[in-house]
Amino acid sequence: MADAGGIAADRLKSFIERIERLEEEKAAIAGDIKEVYSEAKSSGFETKIMRQIVRLRKMEPQERSEQEQLLDVYKQAIGMI
Repeated sequence: MADAGGIAADRLKSFIERIERLEEEKAAIAGDIKEVYSEAKSSGFETKIMRQIVRLRKMEPQERSEQEQLLDVYKQAIGMI
């Protein structure tokens, strides 16, 4: 393909195709993750809590500590503690 309207069509098509392949891979991985959560649930684990743990483990320790402290402050403010 040649330039179309000042756009390098071949380069654009290459980017689009790469994105499409990655989206397909992402969907497959999301399906795999769903299966693992389903397996964990059938083993008696709370998947909602597991998702929170996964989210927390992605955080840096300092960020996690700050978030937990702020959560405690908010809970105290509304009488939950």
